[in-house]
Amino acid sequence: MTRSPLHHEHVALGATLVEFAGWDMPVRYASDVAEHTAVRTAAGLFDISHMGEIEVRGADAAAGLDAAVVSGMARLAIGKAKYTNLCTRGGGVIDDLIVYRRDWDHFVIVANAANVETVTAELVERLAGLDASVKNISEDVSLLAIQGPASEEIVAAMCVHGADDVRALKNYTWCTVLLQGDVHAMVARTGYTGEDGFELFLVPDDAVEIWRLALAVGGPLGLIPCGLSARDTLRLEAGMPLYGHELTLATTPYDAGLGWVVQTGAARELTRPGLDGAVGLSEGRVPRGDFVGREALAAAKAAREAADADPASASEETRVLVGLVGASGRVARAGYDVYVGDRLVGIVSSGAPSPTLGRPVAMAMVHPVASALGTAVEIDVRGRRETMTVTALPLYKRAS
Repeated sequence: MTRSPLHHEHVALGATLVEFAGWDMPVRYASDVAEHTAVRTAAGLFDISHMGEIEVRGADAAAGLDAAVVSGMARLAIGKAKYTNLCTRGGGVIDDLIVYRRDWDHFVIVANAANVETVTAELVERLAGLDASVKNISEDVSLLAIQGPASEEIVAAMCVHGADDVRALKNYTWCTVLLQGDVHAMVARTGYTGEDGFELFLVPDDAVEIWRLALAVGGPLGLIPCGLSARDTLRLEAGMPLYGHELTLATTPYDAGLGWVVQTGAARELTRPGLDGAVGLSEGRVPRGDFVGREALAAAKAAREAADADPASASEETRVLVGLVGASGRVARAGYDVYVGDRLVGIVSSGAPSPTLGRPVAMAMVHPVASALGTAVEIDVRGRRETMTVTALPLYKRAS
């Protein structure tokens, strides 16, 4: 297994380590509930160095990404980031990504740990022939996340230069800072917990120093180290999909409630920000909307709209993502069947006890007839039915 540069820090803190996507990662340090609650009330520190990073550079980088992913990237401003999906020609999700624009010809993409090699290969193929290079730079990057209401104060206090820039960041924007210890970092206001938070991109040699700095600065404000278990329950409460659960090659963004990331729009020529004229490509110009999977996703969108208008008319295989909340009882785990009466209507994609709500919660892919808010469904939990209610996602949303 691959070890994070912070492996010995985790061992020293008494973390329980597990294999995750080929990495030896901390699942918890002491208490799942305590770590989850710290993020909701103060702050949590996560080692997410297992995530993959891919660099795309070149004059055609923006145009190539426009044609490769389902969201337009040519008009993404320097200093901003965008969440998107990489889909097959049939519309299935290969991975969900965050794309950061570092310069007009330079993007950094964060992919899921298990998918980084697949995503890299897909981008290499899709950008072939363009003036753009694609490189997996995961070994050159360590990624830390500081999440929670106190995260802004903590990250700003860690800075020698750039504290005001950190405070000024909007959601899905980034800046560069100088941290204590003369460490340079890219800081993005992004995360995967449903709370305000930041992700710090570092070179691996600086990871231990900044991990210790974050604990020293953040400790008095309630920050504690957090593992994968808390990260999972936090994202579940926040209704954030996880690849391999809500997102798969068999699901489209529309199935998973992510239709908003698909940007077809009117066809237009791509323009390079700050320069005149269209971006020239070796095989001609690519109008926005002509991306891999566009036709299949247009059909998926039409099918979703028809199913929403008349759920009973949807094919038996049609599924839509919903939230579920139980009054009490055993937890619905991923893979458990969902019923309305004797009819099998779907399957649980993620489930856990909710530390914030104090009840079992889940997300499930169900037939549209079972997707209306307030619908009572039954989950087969190891041979016994547990009742849960269809609830709007996210199941938790921070006050501001």
